Amino acid sequence: MMLARMDLGECPKIHDLALRADYEQASSGKDYYYDIDATEHLQTFISDCDRRTELAKQRLAETQEELSAEVAAKANKVHELAEQIGKQLAKAEQMGAEGFVEESMKLMEEVEDLRKKKLAAEQEYRNSMPASSYQQQKLRVCEVCSAYLGIHDNDRRLADHFGGKLHLGFIKIREKLSELQETMEERRQKKKDDRDKEREDRDIDRGDRGISRDNDRPARFTRRSKSRERSRRKSKTRSRSRSHERKRRSRSRSRDRKRRSRSRDRRRSRSNDRRRRDKDRYNGKH
Repeated sequence: MMLARMDLGECPKIHDLALRADYEQASSGKDYYYDIDATEHLQTFISDCDRRTELAKQRLAETQEELSAEVAAKANKVHELAEQIGKQLAKAEQMGAEGFVEESMKLMEEVEDLRKKKLAAEQEYRNSMPASSYQQQKLRVCEVCSAYLGIHDNDRRLADHFGGKLHLGFIKIREKLSELQETMEERRQKKKDDRDKEREDRDIDRGDRGISRDNDRPARFTRRSKSRERSRRKSKTRSRSRSHERKRRSRSRSRDRKRRSRSRDRRRSRSNDRRRRDKDRYNGKH
């Protein structure tokens, strides 16, 4: 039983050759330290793969029969020889496809020798176990890609696994991660130093702009003072105008009140005179 593929979902990154060309052009003038991000991403990916490998080993330990140390060692020997056969066979097929016929034939000779050793190891493993137990598929987890390998897998299935895209892809990822990790401490320190330098440059630039503002302050202060003086004068003038208007309106209202009061007094006096005349006429008749 082997896995031929792994569902990782859709990649959230943008894969565009035009963007790659833009990145290469931009990187020629400035170091963006994308290799640090790539290292962290690959480290997360490999850590997840190693975690799946350990979980798979635990499941196998829980589901498969416990073997004695001697029998387990014989089973591991069969697995190791099978892995060597699968790797050599996949490599021989690749070299033959690329036109390296003689090299491919030499590898096939090595494969034949490994097959003989594997047959002998399988016989020892079979003799150390009951027939019923031997027929059970004894699985092993691939340390590179976390796929399952069976002790009874034939050479073709092993070659498909070790020459497959999944296994070869994990090999390439692990090799690239090891390559990046060799210089990662130095790269992280350089990135930190560059950030500190950029921060200092920004602080110096802010300081220069602050000094420039201080030098320009007297002229601006004079302009602001004149502007404030003009505003104060206008405000004072408007205040006097408003005060004069209020006084004028107050005098006008006072005159109106006096006029209305005199009018009421005259009307009251005429009314009183009329009442006295009416009273006198009434008394004269009687």
